[in-house]
Amino acid sequence: QVQLEESGGGFVQPGGSLNLSCAASPGLLNGDTVGWYRQTSGKEREMVAQIVGKRPPEYIESVKGRFTVSRDNAKNTVNLQMNNLQPTDTAVYYCHLISGLSEKNYWGQGTQVTVSS
Repeated sequence: QVQLEESGGGFVQPGGSLNLSCAASPGLLNGDTVGWYRQTSGKEREMVAQIVGKRPPEYIESVKGRFTVSRDNAKNTVNLQMNNLQPTDTAVYYCHLISGLSEKNYWGQGTQVTVSS
């Protein structure tokens, strides 16, 4: 069983930055897929950024050049650095993991990101 705990959400003005962090326990394995999804009221949850195993990160088009996802297997963390945030980035952000061993999906509890002037 994997547990994911997010931190780092909050309120920021347009153009600002936030860093989201996700701590995974008991830990991360090289074969795990890790990433971040987001969801707004009335919409489906969408993938924002992810790292599949050791492949290069993948991003949705709207965040390319602004967001950076990274993983640190030694520290068992997954981070999402978000720069030049826009009101359209407002959502609840969820940490996500697919176990490379069991292929089970795991989700964090979510953290709110609000971008507003």
